[in-house]
Amino acid sequence: MRRISLLLITISAVAAVSYMPVIDSMAAGSSLTPTMTISDGITIGDLDMSGKTYDEAKSAIESKISKACEADITVYCVDNESAVLHMGDISLTWNNPDVVDEAVAYGNKGNVVKRYKDKKDIAREGVKLPISYGYSEAAIRQFVQEQCIIYNHEAVDATLERVDGGFNIVSGMEGAIVDEDEAVSFIENFITGTWSGNPCEIELPVKTDVPKGTEEDLSQVTDVLGTFSTSYKTSGADRSANVANGCRLVNGTTVYPGEEFSVYDHIKPFSEANGYHMAGSYVNGLVVDSLGGGICQVSTTLYNAVIRAELEIVERNNHSMVVSYVPVSQDAAISESSGKDFRFINNTDYPIYIEGYTTDEKKIVFNVYGKETRPSDRTVEFETKILETIVPDGEKIITQSDKPVGYSSVQSAHTGYKAQLIKIVKEGGTEVSREVFNTSTYNAVPRTAVIGTASADPVAIAQIQEAVGTGSIDYARSVAGAYAAQAAAAAAQAIGEQ
Repeated sequence: MRRISLLLITISAVAAVSYMPVIDSMAAGSSLTPTMTISDGITIGDLDMSGKTYDEAKSAIESKISKACEADITVYCVDNESAVLHMGDISLTWNNPDVVDEAVAYGNKGNVVKRYKDKKDIAREGVKLPISYGYSEAAIRQFVQEQCIIYNHEAVDATLERVDGGFNIVSGMEGAIVDEDEAVSFIENFITGTWSGNPCEIELPVKTDVPKGTEEDLSQVTDVLGTFSTSYKTSGADRSANVANGCRLVNGTTVYPGEEFSVYDHIKPFSEANGYHMAGSYVNGLVVDSLGGGICQVSTTLYNAVIRAELEIVERNNHSMVVSYVPVSQDAAISESSGKDFRFINNTDYPIYIEGYTTDEKKIVFNVYGKETRPSDRTVEFETKILETIVPDGEKIITQSDKPVGYSSVQSAHTGYKAQLIKIVKEGGTEVSREVFNTSTYNAVPRTAVIGTASADPVAIAQIQEAVGTGSIDYARSVAGAYAAQAAAAAAQAIGEQ
């Protein structure tokens, strides 16, 4: 009996040693082969992959991606307006090709226990694997910008209008908008989430845009917070028309707490269609005609009303040369070419209303209305402090080849300055603060002449150039005047001979 027992123990030990590598091999996982098929009950996206090999499954998905690239998604925006998103335009790609390996491995790879469990899971409820799409976020954003948010209609805020010395409240109107960032995220989430790859329709989330302003808010606007006027009685008809037009475009604006007001945004564009005429303005040290010349008097007058209302100044620029209608450092230039603007923020807790008008005496007036919350005995004054006076030196002659020989014009010299605007606050008549409000520098420009040099006569050109070379404006003008007289005489003779 003892011999039999020992023999059985030995056989068992050998059997155990022989079996261990087999178990280890299964634990390491079975190798996948190209001929293996995907288990029944496995889908990738909406494609049934049952019984397909790796290559067959890959081919099926690539075919689906190709069709998906040709699909159109109708996207509904505000007020049921729609746009069509062409999926081929957003660089649609297949983003997870390794999902085919995963499908083949399911139930075919792993140890006996894992494969058995996978088979049971498949039999019980199937296995659904996703198709992941790649895309160009920039292309989706461009689609939203160009074809979706164009249908937005923002709220119209309640406003005030001045009538017979009082105010009427004009009710606002709700708007409806698609937010750009939210729309982009919504489309991206749809593509990567629930989209089947087929043509379909989606509806973007639309927000109600609530207008600003209630009757209670606007009824608080009763007080003049700041007022200022300037005269343009020496201006010609075109410049006067520009001042009146700019004033008209700014007049009647309601600015809510925290809102920024830009003069340029309200008076642009400088075009005849927008009511502007050719008139003098500063360009490179010269006074030249341009559309809207004189508009800076509008921004300057408003600037002085705004600083007396003590609103927050965001941007103010002085002119390159001094202006005549306010002291130095009290101007506010507007320039489309150099990007100069006058901007401020309503830093009060109530709406403000800007009233602007011109008079028959050629005065422009701006009043800033709001709710006065400053102490009744508080006053604000501004004074100019000249830091440096810069006297122009010599004379300057500019030749222009687009002007004929005989043409000349002269601009007076402009004294330059460095100056500060000082803000002085008094309470009960006693000064409580004095601060530098702005610092401005104005160029000194010498007496300047523009002389024309265009001519077919080389002798005339040489004589004009020689006269210009002397540096004397008066001599250059006398030579130009002689040629102008000759031209006038020749023209009169030609008329007389007709």
